[in-house]
Amino acid sequence: MTETSRRSGGGLVHIKNPHLEAMDEDVLYHLDLGTKTHNLPAMFGDVKFVCVGGSPNRMRAFAQFMHKELGLEGDGEDLVDICAGTDRYAMYRVGPVLSISHGMGIPSVSIMLHELIKLLHHAKCRDVTIIRIGTSGGLGVEAGSVVITDRAVDARFQPRFEQVVLGDVVVRGTDLDGALVEELLACSKAIPDFPTLVGHTMCTYDFYEGQGRLDGALCSFSNEKKLEYLKRAHDAGVRNIEMESTAFAALCGLCGLRAAVVCVTLLDRLEGDQIRASHDVLREFQQRPQRLVAAFIRSRLGLRGAAGNARPSRD
Repeated sequence: MTETSRRSGGGLVHIKNPHLEAMDEDVLYHLDLGTKTHNLPAMFGDVKFVCVGGSPNRMRAFAQFMHKELGLEGDGEDLVDICAGTDRYAMYRVGPVLSISHGMGIPSVSIMLHELIKLLHHAKCRDVTIIRIGTSGGLGVEAGSVVITDRAVDARFQPRFEQVVLGDVVVRGTDLDGALVEELLACSKAIPDFPTLVGHTMCTYDFYEGQGRLDGALCSFSNEKKLEYLKRAHDAGVRNIEMESTAFAALCGLCGLRAAVVCVTLLDRLEGDQIRASHDVLREFQQRPQRLVAAFIRSRLGLRGAAGNARPSRD
């Protein structure tokens, strides 16, 4: 069975689950929120941008950065974790921006997205743009490059997300918003101190064998086989590899959300497997997609000046 993306009418978040209407209460367990315990429209109804990333600390730092970029009062150091009642995810609200961690890999990001999308639906949010900000392994691009994903593909280089549901394989499309890709790329022109490019992003279920690494606890292939596979991926248009994009694209697309994936590359996988850059270098790399997304949000809000040359605070 194949399901394709759709754009909901009126800018609302579209929920493809008829059972929700019959529920007296919806408990968003992993976010420590609920429709009876919280006034979701009051808390989130005017959110326009949702930015998600793996690390709780990184998403707190991004929220603090956005606090400064939006010119809000205070220093942002007292931001409250809305999901503090759970240790699964962290969530921060800064003006019209929601910054949320999603953990590592498809299962973790999928759980978070199910509950986040329901939250946006219950809050009656409109015209929401959601962006994954992350790290990745590059493919034929220099370390520190920022890749804006034009197509999320699986480990066979196909634009699809497969999931077993009640014993059946369900295939969902992984379309991302082309206009949003172009808008982000245009914003990158104002940030000349690191390379930004558009390319396919390959999503795998594993960091080691699934990405062709030779340095895991298990490895059943040679270096030659690894390089042959990675070169085939590169020839298919893949420019970076991570572990969330297909699920992210599929869920967001089916629910009518404009979505993008913006990731920095920590190394070129054609040159090696292990990440050897210093802590300071990696920290600066991780700030690069944050700077680009901040510039995009400022542009959308009509704020003067380029945010891209400012830098997030050090964790």
